[in-house]
Amino acid sequence: MTAAVLLDLGGVVYVGEGPLPGAPEAIARLRAAGLGLRFITNTTRTPRRALLDKLAAMGLAVTADELFMPAVAARARLAAEGLRAHLLVHPALEEDFEGVPRAEGQAGEAAAVVLGDAGAGFTYAALNGAFRALDAGAAFLALARNRSFEDADRALSLDAGPFVAALEFASGREATLLGKPSPDFFRAALSSLGCDPAQAVMVGDDVESDVGGAQALGIRGLLVRSGKYRAGDEGRIAPPPAALVEDLAAAADWILAHKAEP
Repeated sequence: MTAAVLLDLGGVVYVGEGPLPGAPEAIARLRAAGLGLRFITNTTRTPRRALLDKLAAMGLAVTADELFMPAVAARARLAAEGLRAHLLVHPALEEDFEGVPRAEGQAGEAAAVVLGDAGAGFTYAALNGAFRALDAGAAFLALARNRSFEDADRALSLDAGPFVAALEFASGREATLLGKPSPDFFRAALSSLGCDPAQAVMVGDDVESDVGGAQALGIRGLLVRSGKYRAGDEGRIAPPPAALVEDLAAAADWILAHKAEP
């Protein structure tokens, strides 16, 4: 029986500054059916406050407790381990790290490189600075490692993943992933609902991070054809998605039709 639905945002709920057709209504239908909802996103260019405001402007009443973002997980990890942050993130995201001690490059300093989608901030100097921090022993926290995302012009743009891979190659170190498809990221969202993986469905447009990551934990994954989806994506993971559907409205139809199934 389905008790909860995890929803990706970009490419599923909205593209750019507007909701995708039928998305707000689909979310309302899922809520009306008594399903717990969590919005689980790898977005690392927008701070939590601004993303909540953006969703509200689209007519979507999403609470802070319903929104799971890698930056929030990173801040908690830095605090728990007493690490200073060497940030390589988008300038807009820095407000989510307000008050977090910053690394100063001192010998023996307990620090962590925190890498998100820095956009135009991925300069040689910035990447080399992160590499030197890693070479000096800093931990490596990746907010996401998606290959690409659908940009506002509906074309694909580079996401953080290629830059995570570059620094892993240069440093010989493997990053600790805090966003999708990290099992811990999915578990945190489900834990907040008191829900087992078998009782949940994940809806996403990224076959690897959204669907593959969820299904590795035992969550059924629905792949939508909206957003970054490209023909044939469903064949890139094994097992394949539980279903390939047109958009979030069609995903809601599928979820409600299969709600009572074990």
